[in-house]
Amino acid sequence: MHVACFDLEGPLSPQDNAYELMGLIENGKKVFEVLSRYDDLLTLQGRQGYEPGDTLRLIIPFLALHRITSEDVRRVSERAALTPGAAETLQRLREDGWRLHIISTSYSQHALRIARLLGVQEENVACTEVELERFAGAEGLELVEEMERVIVERLHPEMRDSEILQTLDEFYLKHLPATELGRMLEEVEVTGGERKVVAMRRFLERHGAEPQRCAAIGDSITDWKMLRSASTSGGLAIAFNANRYALPHCDVAVASLRLTAVLPVLEAFAAGGRDAALSRAAELAGSAHGEAAYALKPGSGEELERVLEAHMHFRRAVRGECAKLG
Repeated sequence: MHVACFDLEGPLSPQDNAYELMGLIENGKKVFEVLSRYDDLLTLQGRQGYEPGDTLRLIIPFLALHRITSEDVRRVSERAALTPGAAETLQRLREDGWRLHIISTSYSQHALRIARLLGVQEENVACTEVELERFAGAEGLELVEEMERVIVERLHPEMRDSEILQTLDEFYLKHLPATELGRMLEEVEVTGGERKVVAMRRFLERHGAEPQRCAAIGDSITDWKMLRSASTSGGLAIAFNANRYALPHCDVAVASLRLTAVLPVLEAFAAGGRDAALSRAAELAGSAHGEAAYALKPGSGEELERVLEAHMHFRRAVRGECAKLG
């Protein structure tokens, strides 16, 4: 028995649900882009207690300010399609006896809808549980309103890393925690970074499966710890249409318009383990494919940039506007 753990946004569905959710607010996407960069910076810093993907927590005050609800999450999710080939890929794996899981930073209202479309049961999904209605009217929203103005008028036009860090550190670490809203925010735990690793290990334990039989598939900064854990534990880490934060931590990089491009590598993994998967990926990397590009784990410098260029080409083609996010 083999276990596959898929990130959701990217590998399984092109939509970034939180980004689109913030799009319901005037200038909301600008706010999200700044907060996404803040998330990247904190992750790259290795800020203690912070996990990549906590953007899903950082945006809650702005959603509360504009009274965005859990029903809005569901409504935006209804616009989300599946990544081409996602349903076929999961069905093929299911028929071959794989145990399939989704591990996502997404709010549960979105993650569980996509899971249902793909035939993945709720108990096999790890995601972010939050009811946005709880935050409406909480004390502290006046600070959020002022910060929204600062982000839109000052931070977003320049996108200077030092200014983003200084301004948002002061807001999230000093001013907001002193309010009711800030205290409520501390209770939210986003399924990203190391928490994805914990979820993956929990699924493996449930199945009584060894790490060497686990494949993780991800594409972004929220996935790199899950990819690294799968790889260093003897399993397989696949980066699919990935950005520069995920690629250095994969075993195999697959860029394609369709998720089915990962199947030859996963089938080799199921038949012969990690070494067989790497050999198959090397074969595919050495041959021409019009709709897919394969590579083994890229190094640094020119090699990484070459692989990244191919991945960003397919990433933009599949994910559109949100491809730029970390």
